[in-house]
Amino acid sequence: MYVRKLSIVIPAYNEGNTIHRILNKVKTVQLINDIQKEVIIVNDCSSDHTEEAILDYQKQNPEFIIHYYKHEVNKGKGAALHTGIQKATGEYLIIQDADLEYDPTEYNLLLRPVVEGHADVVYGSRFQGGKPHRILFFFHTMGNRFLTFISNMFTNMNLSDMETCYKLFRTEIIQKIKLQENRFGFEPEVTAKISRVPNIRVYEVGISYYGRTYEEGKKISWKDGFRALYCILKYNIFCKKPW
Repeated sequence: MYVRKLSIVIPAYNEGNTIHRILNKVKTVQLINDIQKEVIIVNDCSSDHTEEAILDYQKQNPEFIIHYYKHEVNKGKGAALHTGIQKATGEYLIIQDADLEYDPTEYNLLLRPVVEGHADVVYGSRFQGGKPHRILFFFHTMGNRFLTFISNMFTNMNLSDMETCYKLFRTEIIQKIKLQENRFGFEPEVTAKISRVPNIRVYEVGISYYGRTYEEGKKISWKDGFRALYCILKYNIFCKKPW
């Protein structure tokens, strides 16, 4: 019997204190249409106890299959995503951060437009819908909206949250795209390249956002914002082929 799968790619760097909690959430979520889960963790050479936490979780939950990979040197979130994307075998693929900012119980919100045949890619927007949204940094929000606005100008899309973690793809599409950015430039790069796939259908749904402070482990900085702007220009003006 043919079984469809959702590949859940989790890049992890120094998330030893939270990785077990996000895995518990992923483990318990029930997907629509009997879709199965394929969990792929890529440890980007963490310097804390992330690896020990993952291996311990595997021992305590042998029925929950986790495909675990590790980079021997730290390469960045984008590089971890490249590894996870290439290892995926499911029909659909979603990105899940190893922290607790995004809620796996909302996978079905992103799956539904694809499963019902309307979409090829679905972005989860933190700025749409009546979902819970932690109130944090004003300048981060303005920065995200500015980067999304500039990205939309070049891609001719009307996304409200280009920088969101939750992006769900038909796996065959994302695996064909030649990705280069090793850090947080992944978001504007993949958005630029997705927008140029012939006849691509991109949807957006509202999601919750349980943001973290820097004291709680948030890693992105203002430098990554400048890199994102550079990537918007680079991949929309100078690198126009998706693959």
